[in-house]
Amino acid sequence: MNRNKLIGIAMVLVVAVSLLAGDSLLQSAAMVSAGIELPQGAVALLQDMSDLPADARYIPRPRPQPPRRPVVPPGEIDLMATPTDILLLMEEAQYEFADQVPAGNIVPRHFTNRSANQVWGDLAVYNLTATQRQRDISQDLAQQLCLQIDPTLPSILIYHTHTTEGFEIIDRPWYAANWDSRTADYNRNIVRVGEEIVGMLRSAGFNVIHDTTVFDIPFAGAYDRSRLAIQYWLARYPSIQLTIDVHRDAIHRANGDRIKPVANIMGQQVAQVMLLAGAQEGNIGDFPNWETNLALASQLHVFAQQRYPGIMKPLWFTPRRFNMDVAPYALFFEIGTDANTVQEAVLAGRIFGETLAAFLLENYVK
Repeated sequence: MNRNKLIGIAMVLVVAVSLLAGDSLLQSAAMVSAGIELPQGAVALLQDMSDLPADARYIPRPRPQPPRRPVVPPGEIDLMATPTDILLLMEEAQYEFADQVPAGNIVPRHFTNRSANQVWGDLAVYNLTATQRQRDISQDLAQQLCLQIDPTLPSILIYHTHTTEGFEIIDRPWYAANWDSRTADYNRNIVRVGEEIVGMLRSAGFNVIHDTTVFDIPFAGAYDRSRLAIQYWLARYPSIQLTIDVHRDAIHRANGDRIKPVANIMGQQVAQVMLLAGAQEGNIGDFPNWETNLALASQLHVFAQQRYPGIMKPLWFTPRRFNMDVAPYALFFEIGTDANTVQEAVLAGRIFGETLAAFLLENYVK
């Protein structure tokens, strides 16, 4: 690569930072007039960025991408087959972690409706609100929302605000003292689970964007950074109707135990899934779509629970926003905890991705 190209790349990075600060594209004009050769596509990128609103000037950072899963016709997918890369990861971990010693217990638990404080048939809710405790959320199940997804256009955005959330690799009844499940390795963290969800949606014909940007390094400010990403993608593709933030949970007891929520689906142990819905309450304001998001989450919860009994933990209803106010419709869910294995989480992601695709096809596709 010659000197001019290297300078050009450096200047593009400078201009990109300026764009994030709200500056104009005068820098790129100066670069061109100075005779500096820009890398192919750089001018187009900068011009494209200039057309976005100031609060949407987010640049997806170039980084190694997780391997894109092949799109397989739905009828040919074995939902319960552990992916080859996960099997290899588990095999390698037997040697990689051979010297680890126990620091505490991992306790499997199947969460049922008994963990909820409100239950309407298959809809179990843990309601943490103060002003909506008397709300009959079951009434939202019959609500026909205005969500209309066109599968031919980019219509669903999946991202991970806490991108480095990871899992255990080996299925064992203890966790190690020197083990930190958080990792930027896409093969071991929540992004790998997201790839299963994305793969199932694409196999069903949906046009999905998967933003794998690491938002939680540093941890503080992660939601501010993922909010910029949502705004960027909505400005770039106004056809996006649904955003989905995929996480994993962490349940640590005072005695040191770590809980992993599990379900038996078709004879296989998988992680349980928990949907979260927010409410406008107290200091949580400017959340106009919280009720439609609650209705969507409630409908999906029941659909999933009826399709795969036991897969769902009670829906968490709380006065929080979690960036679910940005897009027309938003979902937020957690697959397992840090005590679940990546195998359990990946299988749950595939099952839930298949469920989400079926739910949308049945109810909200144009």
